[in-house]
Amino acid sequence: MAVKGDETRARIIAAARTLVEAQGSHGTGLNEVLAVAGAPRGSLYHHFPGGKDQLVGEALTAAGREVDAMIAGLADTVPDVRELVPALLDALADRMVAADYAKGCPVATVALEVASSNEHLQRICGGIYEGWQRRLADALRAGGHEAADDLAATVLALVEGSLVLARAGRSRLPVERARRQLVRLLA
Repeated sequence: MAVKGDETRARIIAAARTLVEAQGSHGTGLNEVLAVAGAPRGSLYHHFPGGKDQLVGEALTAAGREVDAMIAGLADTVPDVRELVPALLDALADRMVAADYAKGCPVATVALEVASSNEHLQRICGGIYEGWQRRLADALRAGGHEAADDLAATVLALVEGSLVLARAGRSRLPVERARRQLVRLLA
C-alpha cells in the first residue's frame, strides 16, 4: 500500500476511535467518520472491506494497544507497583477531563453497547480487557502481590467503574474515591 493510502487508513481509524469512544458504535455514522478523517467514501470501502464492524474493531484494537502501552510504560518507569495503578487511573482521568468527559475508557462505550448484540466486537472488547488484566497481573506479581490475577481483575473493575461513573456524573470525584481505595488495596 502506498504511503498516502497508509496515511488515509490511519486517519480513518483515528477518526473512528475518537467518535466511537465518545458516541459508541451505534451513534457513530460512517459519513461522520469520513468527514472527520477528511477522506473520500471510496477509501472506506477500499481499506475496510468488512465495513463498519471491521473499522470499529480496528479502532478498538488500536485504542487497546495504546492503553496496554501506557500500562507497560508506567510499569517500567514507576519505582513501585503501588504507584502504577494510581498513575494509570490519573492518566485516564486527565484524558477524560481534557476531553470534557467525552472520553473515559476507550473501549467501555462499545463494550457496553455490543455485549449481547455483536459477537465480533464483543470478542474484541473482551480480548482487550483480558490483555490489560494480564498486563496488570504481571506487574502486580512482579511487585510481590499474591493472587495477582484476582487483584488485577479487581483493580481493572475499579478503574473502569470509576471512569464510567465520572463520565456519567461529569465529575472526577468517583475517580478520586477509587484512587484512594486502590492505594489502600495495594498497600
